[in-house]
Amino acid sequence: MSSLRTLATAAFASIALAAATFAVGVPAHAIDTTSNVVISEVYGGGGNSGAVFTNDFIELYNTSGAPVSLDGWSVQYASATGTSWQTTLLTGTIPASGFYLVGEAAGSGGTTPLPGPDVVGTIPMSGSSGKVALVNGAAALTCAGACVSAPGVVDFVGYGTANEPPTGTVAPGLSSTTSDQRTLVPFANSGNNLADFTAGAPTPKSAPVGVPTGPDCTANPVPAACVPGPDTIQDIQGSGFVSPLDDQVVGNVAGIVTAVRTGSGGGFWIQQPTPDPARPSASSGLFVFGSSAVVAIGDSVLVSGTVNDFYPLSSGESLANTASLSITELGKVTAVTTISKANPLPATVVLGSDTVPDTFSPTVAGGNIETIDPLDPSRSAQEFFEAHEGMLVGIDNARVVGPGNTRFGEVYVTTKPAQQATPRGGTYIGGYDQLPSGRLLVAPVNGVVPAANVGDVLGGQTSGPVDWSTFGGYDIAATRVGSYEPHVLAGTSATAQAPDQLAIATYNVENLAPGDPTTKYERLAKGLIQNLATPDIVTVEEIQDNTGAADDGVVAADLTLQQLTDAIVAAGGPRYEWSQIDPVNDADGGQPGGNIRVVFLYNPARVTFVARPGGDSTTALSVSTGADHTAELSLSPGRVEPTDDAWTTSRKPLAGEFLFNGAKVIVVANHFNSKGGDQIAEGRFQPPTRSSEVQRTKQAVVLNTFVKQVLAADPDANIVLAGDFNDYQFSGPIMTLTDNGMTLTDLINTLPVNERYTYNFNGISQVLDHIFVSKPITDVQYDVIHINSEFAAQASDHDPQVARIRPAPKTQPAVTVD
Repeated sequence: MSSLRTLATAAFASIALAAATFAVGVPAHAIDTTSNVVISEVYGGGGNSGAVFTNDFIELYNTSGAPVSLDGWSVQYASATGTSWQTTLLTGTIPASGFYLVGEAAGSGGTTPLPGPDVVGTIPMSGSSGKVALVNGAAALTCAGACVSAPGVVDFVGYGTANEPPTGTVAPGLSSTTSDQRTLVPFANSGNNLADFTAGAPTPKSAPVGVPTGPDCTANPVPAACVPGPDTIQDIQGSGFVSPLDDQVVGNVAGIVTAVRTGSGGGFWIQQPTPDPARPSASSGLFVFGSSAVVAIGDSVLVSGTVNDFYPLSSGESLANTASLSITELGKVTAVTTISKANPLPATVVLGSDTVPDTFSPTVAGGNIETIDPLDPSRSAQEFFEAHEGMLVGIDNARVVGPGNTRFGEVYVTTKPAQQATPRGGTYIGGYDQLPSGRLLVAPVNGVVPAANVGDVLGGQTSGPVDWSTFGGYDIAATRVGSYEPHVLAGTSATAQAPDQLAIATYNVENLAPGDPTTKYERLAKGLIQNLATPDIVTVEEIQDNTGAADDGVVAADLTLQQLTDAIVAAGGPRYEWSQIDPVNDADGGQPGGNIRVVFLYNPARVTFVARPGGDSTTALSVSTGADHTAELSLSPGRVEPTDDAWTTSRKPLAGEFLFNGAKVIVVANHFNSKGGDQIAEGRFQPPTRSSEVQRTKQAVVLNTFVKQVLAADPDANIVLAGDFNDYQFSGPIMTLTDNGMTLTDLINTLPVNERYTYNFNGISQVLDHIFVSKPITDVQYDVIHINSEFAAQASDHDPQVARIRPAPKTQPAVTVD
């Protein structure tokens, strides 16, 4: 059974290097001050606050003129007064007059990895006080208070407040910025820690590049640690999505190190230098989960451990319900042997426009594509990338299709520049079966991406191993990112409405709260006035209450709205008025405590809001035919069926009446429930289950019923529905709402197919926001205003849109005289 770990609690796998079969010397029964190998430096502050280096370390030095085998030796650590010893096994050779670096546990701080440790353990050493022993033996010490003279102890350092200095007194206490360094030239060992060591800035040193640090693989007979095991990387990966060796222990798997990743989830990738070309569905790359400081790119290594198909589970997920595909990796590593260094890397597979199949996903009975075996890399993008999992791939001059996220270190590009391209450089989705297969995430191993906009280019080659993103989908764990080539992408703007045109806009302002930066309010205001050309009515989504995300029972949002309307005035706009209804506390979903709601902003110099009192969070409005033969709302503003279970933990539609040039317009502001809970589109279940559509379909039915009630009261009614409907223009809920376009016109469909988008998610330009109009409205001009979704710097994650309509006044019915 595959082992599981959640992303939040992923811990480094323990890496201990196996001992070879070389004979060892006679164990010393006290510190051996004549030993050629000594502890030369000790550092326990790695990764602590203020530290430069990310890892603790123990450095050894060979004072002799000949190499010394360390096979079967260990370094061991105990706390200042402890009796329980942790071990790191040593292997290989320390060169003549050279150093041997033992990397230990990493912390969350520090900026610099250790310079190529010869072996890596997982011991978390104290940054101030502790005990370190160099032992000619692999077994953990069992001494209690007499470890200096325990069998096998070659050298011993007690530092800080340690209770066991060899003789005299302990070495100086340490900090995040200091290590204890042996200074008695030429690193002689007097047995007195205080005399032999001084504290200074850490200076970790390892064997020089080109000096073998593993066993002597030219020896006769060849040491067992030098002999590749029976299982290759292709054997481990297998011909399907899941490894045929899952949960099995494998030994001495051979590969060339192609990339290293530090930090949480760290490790390194290896690739089989001479894969079997007759097995195209079996990848020759593999991720080794553990400390990234074990090896360097170009090392030829043999790795032993346990095969694991790892599923990156988010909170609440289990192996049974996750839609994620697995990463086949080698974990619980027991040995890493470096055979040689500076080897040429396997050739990078360059992803041209025709390399990845046009079809995104295969079709399989039962829906779980993990049952496919063997894969067909020429059939679908998912199969192609699985067949190259862990292998080096690259894209030349990659065009950005999803803005660079500098916080998470991610940017989306395309391998197929012509596939479903938007006029502004993105890639769109035109149907559930039209997911763009060329879209690919670039997630550099160092976490650094440019603040790129859609249409920008990463010049030259971007390359690295194929990995699986924690957010879903294959990615490139890039070790090389192309040079950033920005292209000028300007925001779009609407034409100002004519005097006889009513401009109605919608804008999701992404959890707007009083505590947001002034710059966000300024950008939103600028967008409304300059880009949207001062619309007459705006349905605004995601207005938070006066205390933002604080879950304190506050539901009023007047401070948020005052700050927004003040910013509009400061930007040169009119003094907008607002109308809204406070929700029941924590009843409308969204960010907990935020109490987001939909709001009408309107320019009283252009329109009249028909206020009818009585509307509250739980009272439903009704529709009747007024004396003027138009549809009349009982409440304005009023909520549409707010207690219907369709709106459970979701925003309730807000309806209101407006008068413009003698015509009545009924406007409904909306924010349907989110797509949360849906299976990811890139996952193992194809097609994915879109469970959130059930509630949105219910919401569409309720709203469709309301529209028909208005039309029953007045068949000529001017009705505008606007907002964030959280669904595509071709989705079932939207088709239900509009009666497949028979009752309402979805204005996004009046644009060319490649311009139908208001949002960018995972590098796909898509529709979430809509403006719908009833059939009596025929004189319409419509624009989506692209000022957010394609840009790394955003005021919101949604693009606003605006419709300019000419609503006709109600024609009074003729009076029949008998």
